[in-house]
Amino acid sequence: MESFRFAEPYALPSWPFARPPELSGETPRHPIVIVGGGLAGLTLACDLAVRGIRSVLLDEDDTVGVRGASSRGICYAQKSLEIFERLGIYERIAAKGITWSFGRTFSGEEEVYSFNLKTDSCSVQPPFINLQQFYIEWFLVERILELGLTDLRWKSRLTQIAPREDGVTLQVETPAGAYALEAGFVVDATGANSPIRTQLGLPAHASRSTDRWCISDVRFTKPLPIERWTWVDAPFNDGRGVWQHLMGDGVWRMDYQMPEDCDVAEISKPEVAGARLREQLGPDVEFEFVWIGPYGYRDHLLERFRHGRVFFIGDAAHVVSPFGARGGNTGIQDAANLAWKFALVLQGRADASLLDSYDAERRPAAEKNLEVTSRSARFLAPRSNAEQVMRNAVVALARRHAFARALVNTGRMSVANDYPASPQLPEGSRSVQNVALRAPRGATATLAQLLREGTHGIVLWRTPCAAEAEAMSTALAGLPVRLVALGGASGLPSFETGEAELAHLDLATPGSLLLVRPDGYRAVRLAAPTPAAVAAAVRTAFALN
Repeated sequence: MESFRFAEPYALPSWPFARPPELSGETPRHPIVIVGGGLAGLTLACDLAVRGIRSVLLDEDDTVGVRGASSRGICYAQKSLEIFERLGIYERIAAKGITWSFGRTFSGEEEVYSFNLKTDSCSVQPPFINLQQFYIEWFLVERILELGLTDLRWKSRLTQIAPREDGVTLQVETPAGAYALEAGFVVDATGANSPIRTQLGLPAHASRSTDRWCISDVRFTKPLPIERWTWVDAPFNDGRGVWQHLMGDGVWRMDYQMPEDCDVAEISKPEVAGARLREQLGPDVEFEFVWIGPYGYRDHLLERFRHGRVFFIGDAAHVVSPFGARGGNTGIQDAANLAWKFALVLQGRADASLLDSYDAERRPAAEKNLEVTSRSARFLAPRSNAEQVMRNAVVALARRHAFARALVNTGRMSVANDYPASPQLPEGSRSVQNVALRAPRGATATLAQLLREGTHGIVLWRTPCAAEAEAMSTALAGLPVRLVALGGASGLPSFETGEAELAHLDLATPGSLLLVRPDGYRAVRLAAPTPAAVAAAVRTAFALN
């Protein structure tokens, strides 16, 4: 039997357990306790720290990622990358990861669809960067330690939760003993198998797919094209789906759809995985394995993402099938939505009702992602003869007709979700891309950089005059916003940007104004702003006291 080379396993970092003050008899009450040190939990802790808010984060392990070098999530979408720029780790991600925007979809050996995600983008960040999840978590931990406001408690396992009207008591087990932890709010970021959700008896309405896949993380001697290639019905995989992506360190993620009744141990054997690679790339392809593993996906959705003083983010709140990278990205964006709201409420600037808007905004986003990924799953694994006939027809038409190509669904890529109308967002909302801004004398900034320090929104105003700017500045004094001019001679901090960026911001018309929230979402756009109207819009969007 042929033997296969495996790369040396990744040397993941580890951090020491520190004895918490509660084990020495102290009983501090912490404003926020985050349970779970994955993508969502670490993003929230980092975002809070950037805003000057202290928190405690509990994690059962003392490292990041999954021991054994499984890459887990790999595709990070533009909105997540914009969040990471604001948090101060984007440059590290860009330097380590693989930037891409172009994808091809094949049926058999024929290309039936392609896309360029950069076409509609005016953000400084690219549409996607591929990088192993543990690197993102690693960079977040190091940034959190640099900021110094988060109590990272490793080797700390939650054993019991007791919510009250005025707080939450947690029981925590550590190598040095068990203790009780008092929190004002708790955020569950423990993932799909949340013990908090189980203890509170919250139904997640889970369903499990019979579709089976096998991942091979592989390093090739000869590199492949740096594009997302997808096969609906690959001839080298018995007519089933295949994805290939490049990640950091020259490692390729190869996903192969398997028969529903497959033996998961058998399909994960190196000799079986190696045969699949050679069937795809030729008998002489040279490679080494980094990791091999099977997966079957499931989905679930909590009825509410807030239960009193307990909030659920990431996979603890929602799980979707992995098509289009809507899992980890959604958790990152959950955290960014919640962090600024916690900051304003804990600082006494906003009414506590602002926290309700987390569920009002992020649950519809999760519903949409579940809808989109479910459609992808059914396209790739039809559940009936009718669905199979429809898929075959779409693929056949796509070979000859442009209208059908957009119907080929191998995973609609993750985008920032729109938000429905709500008390804080009377008109609903959409994400504002991280546009580049040019200041006089050649200095440049981005919207994310303007939002970086503290917790405030940005008022972008197209070409105001000096008198208008003075009246507006007076009306907004003391409110958590920064007033910025786009063009004109107003005496305000002033920037210029391109026509495409102005069109995206909906500020092509002189005099128009856009209020951007601290999380980079549009709060309101006014064609003819008055100081009173803008001040009222800020108070509404931020639920100010």
